[in-house]
Amino acid sequence: QVQLVESGGGLVQAGGSLRLSCAVSGRTFSTYTMAWFRQAPGQEREFVAALRGSDYSTYYADSVKGRFTISRDTAKNTVYLQMNSLKPEDTAVYYCASRPPSRLGSFDESLEYRYWGQGTQVTVSS
Repeated sequence: QVQLVESGGGLVQAGGSLRLSCAVSGRTFSTYTMAWFRQAPGQEREFVAALRGSDYSTYYADSVKGRFTISRDTAKNTVYLQMNSLKPEDTAVYYCASRPPSRLGSFDESLEYRYWGQGTQVTVSS
């Protein structure tokens, strides 16, 4: 059974940093595209960042570009989201997601992702 387990969420003041981790188990994801999405209360889930498995290209939502960085450690089967210069509007539950290389749809479309973690809460105070 494939599992994605997020960790690293918490409460931080505006301007601070957090690093989220997503541990992947069940199979090797070296060629899978990994992504982070987030969902704030009363809002739809939105794309944050993606890392393509084939060439490690990265993609970011405009709202986080320049502040967030997605990366992966293949040896540890772990994906990270480094979040700097956090803002109160970054407050949300953050989800890790994965899709096989056969999926060729848009990186920012949640329906393109097959596997999801349970989410980790990030709260940024002003």
